[in-house]
Amino acid sequence: MNTSDILKKIRKIEISTRNLVSELFSGEYHSLFKGQGLEFSEVRAYQDGDSFRSIDWNVSARMGHPYIKKFEETRELNVIFLIDSSASTLFGTIGYLKSELITEITAVLAFSALSNNDKVGMLLFTDEIEKYVPPRKGKKSALRILRDILYFEPKSVKTDISKAVQYLYRLVKKKSIIFVVSDFLAENYEDSLKILARKHDVIALRVIDKAELDLPNAGLIHFKDLETGRIKTVNTANSKFRERFKSLTSDYERELSERFRKMKIDLITLYTDKPYVTELMKFFKFRIRMKNRA
Repeated sequence: MNTSDILKKIRKIEISTRNLVSELFSGEYHSLFKGQGLEFSEVRAYQDGDSFRSIDWNVSARMGHPYIKKFEETRELNVIFLIDSSASTLFGTIGYLKSELITEITAVLAFSALSNNDKVGMLLFTDEIEKYVPPRKGKKSALRILRDILYFEPKSVKTDISKAVQYLYRLVKKKSIIFVVSDFLAENYEDSLKILARKHDVIALRVIDKAELDLPNAGLIHFKDLETGRIKTVNTANSKFRERFKSLTSDYERELSERFRKMKIDLITLYTDKPYVTELMKFFKFRIRMKNRA
């Protein structure tokens, strides 16, 4: 694609997600991801209802009547997207490809962060560290991230979540919100994610296609593993085979949920053929309730 076509596609994503950001996500995002400190705003005359703890005694002595120091919440946070760019994300049977859904979800969350004056950054990974964009403010930064997710050509097709997580852990010192966006078709990443979650607020966004959980009755199908190149032919018309496949994937789903529960990391599963807004809003509202109870 030429530069003009790339810009048009990015612009289309920006426009399609704008209403979601302004109408659905901004309020919940602000409530959930508040700043982590206070910064000085102004000194003003004491008013009924102000806390005496806020009185600035030096200024009050000079002026002859009480003045208080006013502070505002520091809103600025780092929001970093750890994006799976391996070949398995290029799969999709209905609706989006997984990679397309990853792009749109990242767009919504990145623009939500920017609307709250947060910085956004990104790390693209396969089984290599493909590209890192440091957290920055401004719409230009979000648009650059979208461009890279859409059109950056990875050197590898495989997946190593642990390698990317360890790299980010060493690189990012300030406590950040980290969205790990992947299909999580990988192994041996639990320990590294658990360590990352001790330092940062880690949220796992899992993007999958329903055919990965429940095979359609479509006769003989040739499956190619996009990461290894291996090809396998299966007869999906065989009802016992489909039932066995569904049973195995159901067991895997339960095991995966338990795995993230033990890591104390929120896992949100989003499907290429279903609206992602409902699930994300459900998650936001749930976390807000839990935060208010704490």
